[in-house]
This record gives sequence, structure tokens and C-alpha cells, in this order.
Amino acid sequence: MCTGWCEERCTSVSAGRRRGKGVDLHSWLCVTLLFSALWGQASPQCPDSCHCAWDTATVLCSDSGLREIPEGIPPETVSLHLERNYIRSIPESAFSDLVHLRDLYLSHNRIDSLASGALRHLGPELRLLDLSHNQLRQASREEFGSTRAKTRLYHNPWHCDCALQELMETLNLEPETVNGIMCESSVRGVGEGSRWEDPGSQGEHAGQSLVKLLDSGVNFCSMQRKTTDVAMLVTMFVWFFMVIVYVVYYVRQNQAEARRHLEYLKSLPSPGKAPTETDTLSTGF
Repeated sequence: MCTGWCEERCTSVSAGRRRGKGVDLHSWLCVTLLFSALWGQASPQCPDSCHCAWDTATVLCSDSGLREIPEGIPPETVSLHLERNYIRSIPESAFSDLVHLRDLYLSHNRIDSLASGALRHLGPELRLLDLSHNQLRQASREEFGSTRAKTRLYHNPWHCDCALQELMETLNLEPETVNGIMCESSVRGVGEGSRWEDPGSQGEHAGQSLVKLLDSGVNFCSMQRKTTDVAMLVTMFVWFFMVIVYVVYYVRQNQAEARRHLEYLKSLPSPGKAPTETDTLSTGF
């Protein structure tokens, strides 16, 4: 340890003081080394595979082969670079301690999911959020919270639906990149197929810019409500038909039972009049 070496040097300084040689120089060196050792222990640590520029409060983790958000990011961080890694998801508490963060770069990763409220903890000072060039298909307002940062979402395989439309209307999208938000697939409208189909199936708006679709009057929320209404009507009709079939079957079954019971009663012999003694005597004569 440096402190042990410093103590050894201080011992030699004390011996030098007794001899009267080089006292000032050695005392200054000893104090300087002790202060440096204590400062190194108190200074914040930089995450593994990252480089920290303390003068600008910037943490550089680009091209580091990361598969998840690194731990131990200094709370004083203002700019965080995590682009060009292999990160797949963002947990809810990933940035909860970074209250001073202004720039967050997450582009060119493999992010395909955001935990509920994953970006909600980002402070009001955030001014840039870059999620471009990832694998995001679906997102909603719950994941982003109330952030007003300029946001980049282009070059993601988006599935355009009502939740994404509401998110677009809430976020502060970067104007230069907004046309790059394309629909890889879209929610199916009435007559396009079953609403229970896999969301990865193509819709009629696949391959088109989401913002241009919204500007042209396409309303995915209205489309989704119509599809839901039609599905509810179909479900109600099926249940009504099943009830009618059951009632008809029940009535016919009861009629058949009643008919069989009536035939059984008819087949029984009619009760005759019992012969009396007078009839027997008259018959004998």
C-alpha cells in the first residue's frame, strides 16, 4: 500500500530531522503522498470497461461489448455513452440515481424491451435520449414517464398500434429523425384478418412512416376500437346462437320424453269392473 510506503518515508524523515538533513523536502513529499492516497480512496470509481472524464462528468462505455447497463455509474454523471454494445433490455432502476444526467446515448444496441417505467426515473435535466438503431417493436407512455428530452427512435422495427401512436403524441421527437420512424408492421383493421393473429404479421401500413400516416389522418386507436367492437359483436352473436341451440334442444328433448310417457300410459290395460256374486249365480243357472 502507498500509505505503508509513506509511513516508512516519514520514519526516514524523522531520522533525517534528527540528523538535520533534508527535512523540508522529505516532509513535503510525505504529506503529498499521504494526501494522494486518501484522495484516491475517496474519489468516485469508474465502471468496468468504461472511461470517465471527471472534468466534464462524462462516462464513455461505447464499443465495450456490454450486454447490460453497467453498475456503479457515478451519480454526478452528466453525459452517458452506451452506444454500439449488445444491451438487450433496460431494467426499471437502471438510471434511478443519475439525477443530473443530460445526455443518454443508447443507439446501435439490441434493445428490444423496456421495463415498465424504465426511463421514468430520468431527471428533468435530461435533454437528449437516443434509442435509435435498436430492436424496439412496442412501447408506451408508461416506459418513458414524463420525460421532455429530445428523443430519437428511428431505425427500430416498430409495430404501429394505438399505444405507439399515443407515445408519439407525447414525446418530444427530434425533427431531423422523425420521418425515420417506420412501421415494420401495423395493427390490422376491420376486414384485414383476425385480431388474434401474431402482431408480427404485416398490416396494410407496413413499410410506411408513422408520422406521415398520422398526418394523413390514420388513427390506429380508432382502428383498434373498431376491431374490438366487431370482435365483441361476433362473440355476442356466437353466445346468443349457442343459447338458442340449447333452448331448442332442451324443448325437443322434453317433448320426446313427454311423448314416450304418454305412449306408456296408453299401453297400460284399462281397469275392468270386478265380477260380483250375483253375476256368478246368474251365470250358473
